[in-house]
Amino acid sequence: MLTKEDNVLLTQTGPGTPMGDLFRRFWQPVLLSQEIPEPDCDPVRIRILSETLVAFRDSNGNPGVVDNYCPHRRASLFFGRNEECGLRCVYHGWKFDVNGDCVDMPSEPAESNFKEKVKVKSYPARDYGDCIWIYMGPIELMPDLPQLEWATAPSTHRNVRRWIQESNYMQATEGEIDTSHVSFNHRWFDLSKAPRQQIARRMKNGQPMNNMDGAPQLTVKETDYGFIYGSRRDVGDGEYYWRVTQFILPFYSLIPNPGEREGGRCWVPMDDEHISVFQYSVSTGEPYTDEQRAQANVSPENLTRVKYKFDDGAIVDTWRPQRQLHNDFLIDREMQRTVNYTGIGSGREQDMAMTDTMGAIADRTKEHLGTSDTAIISGRRILLRMARELQEGIEPYAPSHPEVFAVRAIDVVSEQGDFYKLLEEQAELGKAQTIV
Repeated sequence: MLTKEDNVLLTQTGPGTPMGDLFRRFWQPVLLSQEIPEPDCDPVRIRILSETLVAFRDSNGNPGVVDNYCPHRRASLFFGRNEECGLRCVYHGWKFDVNGDCVDMPSEPAESNFKEKVKVKSYPARDYGDCIWIYMGPIELMPDLPQLEWATAPSTHRNVRRWIQESNYMQATEGEIDTSHVSFNHRWFDLSKAPRQQIARRMKNGQPMNNMDGAPQLTVKETDYGFIYGSRRDVGDGEYYWRVTQFILPFYSLIPNPGEREGGRCWVPMDDEHISVFQYSVSTGEPYTDEQRAQANVSPENLTRVKYKFDDGAIVDTWRPQRQLHNDFLIDREMQRTVNYTGIGSGREQDMAMTDTMGAIADRTKEHLGTSDTAIISGRRILLRMARELQEGIEPYAPSHPEVFAVRAIDVVSEQGDFYKLLEEQAELGKAQTIV
């Protein structure tokens, strides 16, 4: 369990908070590039790290992300005219470029230089990995973009989706780096009704290896980019099933998967009670076929484009899954009795049901953690330490070394029972490769 003070430090990422300062040292994915598909297209509203912003693409195709509120009278720039390399507020015609500079102020006399004294808050924005990324930290410290394999791969080999989830970023991240729940939350009694992803798991004697040892042995190794941890399941005959997961700062995961599909998710805080989830996968062999891409998009189910309103009145443009907290994730109790462990149809929603029902911000003062929570404890410890170090002037290592992000998860059956020896033997499997 954590103290109340540590839980606050861990979960608050707004402006001026220690964790918020740490996250602002990293580039943040905020949109899919297709959401602002062409020059002078419609602006899109976003919220990231408790800041409400507007994204647009100027006449030259450059992405821009600026404050939602015009610095004149605080009208929303979402309603602005995206034209001639700038976003023009329709209230009084003030126009801002992607750098936040006021390039036209028609409500002031022609001889006035007032526009040279006015800027709207803006953040550097880049197209990368079929996403729009922004950097929100000190401009003099702006690093290169992280060399995540899924982001550097060709679009033909990549699949990315985005949606809103109603919880703090940390409990969702913790769910992703918790391997022991896979044996329970994602268990299917009737594999004939299971999604293809579940059937594709490693099998032995007709059973998924995930189900064969509900108390895997965990070992965590800290790294420059976060940590790598191994979960060892005893599957008999002197063999172990190893799921080796990557936790990449500040909120990325790479999940082990057999075959030529590498993937995971990141949990970008919109504010302390909502996250923008990016689900990514990359084909390390042949390009995705249409069928494979459609299959990759089955979970979560039925994403719908919505205008989501926050309690403070702010609105963002995002996707929302059909299964949500307010409809109990459409749990089917008969399915729970006979088909799978949860009565919820897809793996992503099974996880969401657990993390979102903890409350918008989980109360970690009331937890009772065991040996299966080793990775969760490590993730908290690393983030808390780094946030405190930054307040003391110690900058994080990873953002300025983008090459450290080039890693993969590992899924392997081996007679090797020692995690560190396994990493030595399977070192090449844990390195990202150039995909062409």
